[in-house]
Amino acid sequence: MVETNLFDDDDELLFADEEENEVVNPHRDPWRVLIVDDEEEVHSVTKMVLAQFEFMGRALCFIDAYSAHEAKQILAREPDIALILLDVVMESDDAGLKLADFIRNEMNNHFVRIVLRTGQPGQAPEDRVILEYDINDYKAKTELTATKLFTTVVTSLRSYRDIMIIEHNKRGLRRVIDASPTIFKLQSLNNFTRGVLEQLTTLLSMDKNSLFCQGFTATHEASELRIVAATGDYEVMIDRLVKETVPDSVAVLLAQALVEKRNIVQGSHYVSYLPGRADQEYIIYVNGWEELNEWDRNLVSLFFTNVSVAHDNIMLQMEIEETQSEVIYTLGEIAEARSRETGNHVRRVALYSELMAKLYGLTDHEAESLRLASPMHDVGKLGIPDNILNKPGKLSREEWEIMKTHAGIGNEMLRHSKRPLMQAASIVAGQHHERWDGAGYPMGLKAQEIHIFGRITAVADVFDALSVCRVYKDAWPIDKVMAYFREEKGRHFDPRLVNLLEEHLDKFLAIRQKFSESWERGEV
Repeated sequence: MVETNLFDDDDELLFADEEENEVVNPHRDPWRVLIVDDEEEVHSVTKMVLAQFEFMGRALCFIDAYSAHEAKQILAREPDIALILLDVVMESDDAGLKLADFIRNEMNNHFVRIVLRTGQPGQAPEDRVILEYDINDYKAKTELTATKLFTTVVTSLRSYRDIMIIEHNKRGLRRVIDASPTIFKLQSLNNFTRGVLEQLTTLLSMDKNSLFCQGFTATHEASELRIVAATGDYEVMIDRLVKETVPDSVAVLLAQALVEKRNIVQGSHYVSYLPGRADQEYIIYVNGWEELNEWDRNLVSLFFTNVSVAHDNIMLQMEIEETQSEVIYTLGEIAEARSRETGNHVRRVALYSELMAKLYGLTDHEAESLRLASPMHDVGKLGIPDNILNKPGKLSREEWEIMKTHAGIGNEMLRHSKRPLMQAASIVAGQHHERWDGAGYPMGLKAQEIHIFGRITAVADVFDALSVCRVYKDAWPIDKVMAYFREEKGRHFDPRLVNLLEEHLDKFLAIRQKFSESWERGEV
């Protein structure tokens, strides 16, 4: 069939023969095409000819501009236009060429495909225009038939698709590179798995034509999977069991990943397995994108190579920290045992200190450091002779002076370590007997001169000493304990810490109850 010019008023409008195309996917955005021409009829005819057009299952969405000035405004707010069908002569003889130059050089947009359509080829010679203005195709309106327009649009969109795939892959690699330092900095295993989830959903959501990615991280403990972090629709399911929240088909994939201890990709579902401690494993589940192509699979594989290295580092770091913590607790318990205290005293002081640190406004990391360091508050008692440490009666003045040296001894034992945890323990051991009014020991520090770790441990230690019974003494009633703290507020103790103790007394009593002594529970 012979076709004629689409834009000749005297010619019959002819359409390209219809060909079978993919079914349009309603979940994918159409290709956005900007028609820039000052003739209304050009817009109408173009849209009529391409009304049934589809490419890769996506239809066309037309945007109209009747001048170069109007096109600039549209391009400023519509960054994802795939194709521009551009006239040359509009408000000026070279308005279209100036617009092309503006798009490439001022907007720095080298993705959009520009097809120049001109009714006056001599005014804008093809060879000069193609070279000087980064135009992708040049068509004289007198030669543009329905079939040629169809072919031009297909060629342009295919080119745009390929360029955007390359850009998508570049952004994906950049995401992996950018994500790596982030995940390596996350030292808490829970924070790490949350971070991996966030980075993975971002990585897989880069293509705006994919569905929104969402997912969750779950811990596997005691044969149960529980959601600990989530994005999208799964956010409302945090702290719930996976078996209560996901379809059976997803549960099967999660179980498979746990049994086979590997990552699984199936259609639009991605499951990642991360080993945890001896009694804990992690599963990361993400869904919502279209089936991954080979490149995207490689991106995810590269990402999880970095994740695996970071995960191993965290596990090693946790092992080191737990070894340190165990040593600190053991030394603390040894010191307490020599003075006929109990291990539960050490645990309670640690938890009181952590709670107070959080109430005071310290960071989670600082509160955790204090919890681990506070058991060493009396480690200096290892240097006190037994006849003084465990004397049943009142100490003489000379004996009391020797007893007071335990704070300095503890500080000296620990202060040479460069480990942050040991440094914190050194502060606690050396300053937990300092007083707010400056009358404490061993240095006579006053108020803010006393490190907050020392001030907090002082409150925790005295609260436990007064409120818990020992084999050799009864506990004070809690009213009497709090009366003592009110009396010593601003003298022995930091006033703000006393206020926090009063305001949140129930939380401290809950810790005391949970770690009460065996004879208090009737177990001896």
